[in-house]
Amino acid sequence: MSKSSTSAAERIREKKKRFLDREQRIIDASLKLLLEKGVDNVTVSAIANAAGVGKGTVYKHFLTKTEILMSIVLNYEQNISSKLMAGVEASSRGDSGAIAKAYFRARLENPAVDRLVQQLERRLQEDPQVAPQMEELNALRLANIAALNKTTEKLIAKGVLEDVPPHYHYLASWALVKGAVEVYFNNSFAPLLDDKEQLLDFITNIGITMGNRGQLKSDA
Repeated sequence: MSKSSTSAAERIREKKKRFLDREQRIIDASLKLLLEKGVDNVTVSAIANAAGVGKGTVYKHFLTKTEILMSIVLNYEQNISSKLMAGVEASSRGDSGAIAKAYFRARLENPAVDRLVQQLERRLQEDPQVAPQMEELNALRLANIAALNKTTEKLIAKGVLEDVPPHYHYLASWALVKGAVEVYFNNSFAPLLDDKEQLLDFITNIGITMGNRGQLKSDA
């Protein structure tokens, strides 16, 4: 390969990197604004200002605000997926609680973001503008569950986890996280929540052990 063609390839890679970095900056700025002001109070113009780019530049990356919201949801799920797969790997090395630990830590490290993403997903669920991205989200989750089920089946066979359909363990974790986030932001419980982080640590510890063998009455 000639020097000129190598330089051209490097320029293309650099241009692509700048494009992706700018796109991530737009997503990060959007997330920050959404947490501060709420979904309906954030405009594309405000996002552009916060990201330090022109409004037209935002539209080079996203056709609509809705696409930005969907990107936030997908990014969040991809982060959870990455941590879950690391948990699967750790589980294969003998840490039976690694998957649950990874899941709870991924979702409860920032409850405000988790709650926002849940709200965005409900809002976007039936929006035709982002139907392909929603299919991608659902496919990612199904792939994760399939991978988790294989590891869960092994832990059930070893007598570590309760012998129930493997996906019960994942869905129980999902339900506990959702409840934890609701409690975290429920004003009715505010007088009881002197240390919210300690509460989340407690819930995480429950989540790591809640599917362990011996908890069902039939095993007692």
